[in-house]
Amino acid sequence: MIVAFSVSPSAGDETGGVSEAVARAVRVVEESGLPYELNSMFTNVEGSWDEVMDVVKRATEAAGVGASRVGLVIKADIRPGYESGQLSGKVDRVRDWLGD
Repeated sequence: MIVAFSVSPSAGDETGGVSEAVARAVRVVEESGLPYELNSMFTNVEGSWDEVMDVVKRATEAAGVGASRVGLVIKADIRPGYESGQLSGKVDRVRDWLGD
């Protein structure tokens, strides 16, 4: 399964930025050892249902340190039989169609 998730605390720094909170969340993902990709809007993480949801929960908690609430957006690709290699595999299959 691949999950794309985005976390954001209710209050940012003095400029409204949430980079520090997001960095705490990404650190949780990195330390999990699961394959992941980071982009400007989401963090994509790949693994089994239980692994991924545990990481999302802990990352959300980390981002929310000191905040009164946290927004969480999750999108999941649940494809039985495909628990690894799909972060790049899905993109590779599209690139094959594009002739890249």
